[in-house]
Amino acid sequence: MVLGKVKSFVVSYDCLNDSNVPVYSSGDCVSGRVIVEVTGEIRVKSLKIHAKGFAKVRWTESRNAGSNTAYTQNYTEEVEYMNHRDILIGHERDDDNSEEGLSTIHSGRHEYAFSFELPQTPLATSFEGKHGSVRYWVKAELHRPWLLPLKTKKEFTVFEHIDINTPLLLSPQAGTKDKTLCCWFCTSGPISLSAKIERKGYTPGESVQIFAEIENCSSRMVVPKAAIYQTQTFYAKGKMKEVKQLVANLRGESLSSGKTETWNGKMLKIPPVSPSILDCSIIRVEYSLMVYVDIPGAMNLSLNLPLVIGTIPLHPFGSRTSSVSSQCSMTMSWLGMALPERPEAPPEYAEVVTEEQRQSCLEESSGRENFDGPLFAYIQEFRFQPPPPYSEIDPNPDQVRQVEQRRPDVCPSR
Repeated sequence: MVLGKVKSFVVSYDCLNDSNVPVYSSGDCVSGRVIVEVTGEIRVKSLKIHAKGFAKVRWTESRNAGSNTAYTQNYTEEVEYMNHRDILIGHERDDDNSEEGLSTIHSGRHEYAFSFELPQTPLATSFEGKHGSVRYWVKAELHRPWLLPLKTKKEFTVFEHIDINTPLLLSPQAGTKDKTLCCWFCTSGPISLSAKIERKGYTPGESVQIFAEIENCSSRMVVPKAAIYQTQTFYAKGKMKEVKQLVANLRGESLSSGKTETWNGKMLKIPPVSPSILDCSIIRVEYSLMVYVDIPGAMNLSLNLPLVIGTIPLHPFGSRTSSVSSQCSMTMSWLGMALPERPEAPPEYAEVVTEEQRQSCLEESSGRENFDGPLFAYIQEFRFQPPPPYSEIDPNPDQVRQVEQRRPDVCPSR
């Protein structure tokens, strides 16, 4: 829309990624330009920018105060994460319409750069929910004498990164439940459900591998199913509002009485969704995987496994446990290559010490008269004797067994 001699008035960001989408996180520098295109010369008092980030919730509830009286209760709350102002042209005061201190913008396209740094403290991820939102934007205002201010605003996205490569988010999630169906005085067999997933943390686009076993000992036909749910929770004035939305689901085969079904890594893909929001005081966004058995005419047997949707995907080596196990397997394979299956016997004594060397040493030791004594005699007696013959069979197994019986604290595996 052309207002006066201003043809266009927009805010543009200097994007740091290849997708040309302005995405930032806490501590990043947000930079951009305010672009003003005019068809003729104009006089302006100031060009200002205002950057703000906040979370806000709002909902209403109807109340009855009597038989014929009703009113609406509003619940609102707001948390501010950042508030930055800057002047690109002119001065602070805009209340007067004097010609003093005005700046001139000539005909053509003009760009005015701005930059500011996001707080180092954790920020809430940008989000749009049913009863609340988390938004970040930059608003520019062009003030001219005798005219209303010209305003434009553009949002940018903030991601508070969640790294799923942590022990907590890499830990498996599992559970087991069973249910017995009753109808008056008749009781059928139980329906049992057990499910497990490899980890708690995932990123959008990944698939959750579901390992489950469903046993139907009842007299009814049941259907195993799985679904990922997003739960939005809003807080204001001590009250809470919760919204639950289906994200993705799958259906198994119908299970007749006495049958069992096993899921060996059934895949459920996570679509593009907002990351989990866990650190905001008024908005929480959480995810869960529900594996359940649809039972006609009765409440479902369900099992909830918590999920966290992060922004930093799984490393190629996976969890620390898998990394350590891979290193151990590599080490064991190397040891298998380096060590023979059966150790070789040591060389014969005659191969190392010849008979001539042994006799010469005995003759030299016999001439040492100054070293008389029982200790020296004991040493000399065994100094040049050959070692006992090599054998892999213990010649005295009873002695070893007696020692182990006297030491009950020693692990038998050792």
